[in-house]
Amino acid sequence: MAIEQLGEIVKDIHPYITAIHLREKQKTARELFQTVELLTKNNIPLSKIMINDRADVALVLGARGVQLAFHSLDAASVKENFPQLRIGSSIHSYPEGLKAKEKGADYVLYGHVFQSQSKQGKIPKGLEELKKLSNLDIDVIAIGGITPDNTRQVLQEGANGIAVMSGVLEARDPLVAVKAYSKALNKGGE
Repeated sequence: MAIEQLGEIVKDIHPYITAIHLREKQKTARELFQTVELLTKNNIPLSKIMINDRADVALVLGARGVQLAFHSLDAASVKENFPQLRIGSSIHSYPEGLKAKEKGADYVLYGHVFQSQSKQGKIPKGLEELKKLSNLDIDVIAIGGITPDNTRQVLQEGANGIAVMSGVLEARDPLVAVKAYSKALNKGGE
């Protein structure tokens, strides 16, 4: 997706979401910086922007934080050196969640929960492991195959929130899609 198109979508949907996660693995630090600049020119607050794997870019921009993967810097090192950043850690199991918590992650991103377009052919992690993660005393954000229809189920199994990519970005009308997710999330808290 072109960055200008992403900027237009995010401009419309950001009032209904708590974070925008930039997961642009192929972009250089400069390209990520320019992407965030474009978003902020569209009035997207830095307090909503999470940068994947690049603590340096997140810090320089004053973004909300950084999302760390298994190949990223250690969460403890990032936390020690950049305490102002919110740190997320991508995980796929309870032991990985426990390790992320011990290393100082502020939350974990767990998935993929259900079959997902972005994980074609890979077996979903499912709800059982998600339920175990709710015992960690750390925020758990579920990702992967999340729809407005299964959002409530994910929340009931212990997720504190959800992350969605294709369900919004590839929707015919992203604003309508994000409103459907928002409605499902609000019903989940009943």
